[in-house]
Amino acid sequence: MSLPSKPKISVVSYLNTVPLVWGMLHGKQQGLFDLSFALPAECADRLADGRADIGIVPSVELNRQKLEPIRGTGIACRGPVRSILLISKVPFDQIQTFATDSSSRTSVALSRIVLSRKYGVEPKLFSQPPHLAAMLEYSDAALIIGDAALLLNPSEIPFQVLDLGEEWTGMTGLPMVFAVWAARAGFAPQDPGHFQASLRFGLGHIDEIVRQEHSKLGISESLARDYLTHNIVYELGEREYAGLAAFLQYASELGHRKATGKVSV
Repeated sequence: MSLPSKPKISVVSYLNTVPLVWGMLHGKQQGLFDLSFALPAECADRLADGRADIGIVPSVELNRQKLEPIRGTGIACRGPVRSILLISKVPFDQIQTFATDSSSRTSVALSRIVLSRKYGVEPKLFSQPPHLAAMLEYSDAALIIGDAALLLNPSEIPFQVLDLGEEWTGMTGLPMVFAVWAARAGFAPQDPGHFQASLRFGLGHIDEIVRQEHSKLGISESLARDYLTHNIVYELGEREYAGLAAFLQYASELGHRKATGKVSV
């Protein structure tokens, strides 16, 4: 008789994901799951087409794929997030063209929400690889996310910079949830305890994670530690889920406006 296969998990290949899966890689949760790594949007696509059973998915996918989050853990912020940067050559309320890094659909949706609701603009979007100079060559503004954003020093960028985590929390008074664990539609319900225990193991080994990961990315130990311990929130409570609900509502409204032809993208 063949043994039942392990659930296939698709994991985001960014620094901010490492504490979430540290227990699955090195702790008591090791061996429970079959892990693979990809960019956020690819993680979501693997759930959609059945290549993965569970994934750390961009929050906006909860609407798009009608997914239910595995509650308790995720990737959020309660202020500046440091790794989601909107960089503009022109005043934010004059942005007409916007180069986006399409590897995270949540960050693209968040940038559109902030630009529309706070700055009154709905620019034309262009998807490009995350190279700032190339993105700004033909666009007014650019979106840089994840590890690529950590390689930039916002204080040294000769353009205007928005931290979109800070923008969201300032606009709403609520945390911003960027990604959550979720299972594909029809997959068996999962025990949140495995995911929470893996995170707790990771948070207990932050110094080890920082030492191992900072040089891979080419950032300082202090930046990696500050990012993982101050910018990113991993344990999701009621306020985080209230922020998630607000984001999904705003994202749904954007999708409706796009569908009815009121937004140029």
